[in-house]
Amino acid sequence: MRSWVRGAMGAPSQRGWRAGAIALLAAGLLTACASGSTTTTRPISDSTKDRATASDETDTSRRAEVRMELASAYFSRGQMTTALDQVKLAIQADPKSVEAYNLRGLIYANLGDDALAEDSFRHALQLRPSDADTMHNLGYFLCQRKRYAESDAEFARAMAVPTYRGQSRTLLAQGVCQAVGGRLTEAEATLTRAYELDPANPSTAVNLAEVLYRRSEYDRARFYIRRVNTVPTLVSAQTLWLGARIENKLGNRRLVQDMGDQLMNRFPESREASAYQRGKFDE
Repeated sequence: MRSWVRGAMGAPSQRGWRAGAIALLAAGLLTACASGSTTTTRPISDSTKDRATASDETDTSRRAEVRMELASAYFSRGQMTTALDQVKLAIQADPKSVEAYNLRGLIYANLGDDALAEDSFRHALQLRPSDADTMHNLGYFLCQRKRYAESDAEFARAMAVPTYRGQSRTLLAQGVCQAVGGRLTEAEATLTRAYELDPANPSTAVNLAEVLYRRSEYDRARFYIRRVNTVPTLVSAQTLWLGARIENKLGNRRLVQDMGDQLMNRFPESREASAYQRGKFDE
């Protein structure tokens, strides 16, 4: 039961593309304009180098922004067809909106239309070649299609953008993708970098623990999964089960039973609780 595979690949109908679907506890790994304004701050003219503010917005730009806010809201709720309708209207209002094409790519990927998804991401990058958020999303898209070399290249391009602030998120996504592709040594190194940048992210801790478990680094895996399982609001069936599997490898029967009891009490209908009951620690 590989947590990164389950989290990264997602269900066939959704393809793991809803925000936060890449890992067990991931949040915000896909940049879809779902939070905050979609308005881009840019110079009004080459001569003034002034910045656009609300007073400078045209009726057209305001209409595009409203459509994008609606599209992002529908996307976050999983209402992909309605989100797509709103994105189309946003693009009609502003054909040069990078954010709209980026979100369009996420929606089409979720709907299973790979050709239009990839076309959307690449068109966004034609409009703004330095857009690291789109590079990140394209990298994840390519990873899911097992185009790993291309995926790594997009992640690296995103990381190379000097002003990019999502580096820990991109490293997490890349590390998960490397693990999915069976490159556990690379995945460990990438996820370790992600953890160093953002040690408070539980998704990084969980996925790093899973990689270390698969590499038989049980003591180290225990360190990272405990960072999650000691915080009640972060505990899930998956994190408890990973903790139990690690303690089982270390021969700590008392801790295995403790986590098993928590599984049975808190998540009795989960697949993890069923596996624990059947003693299937190595599934």
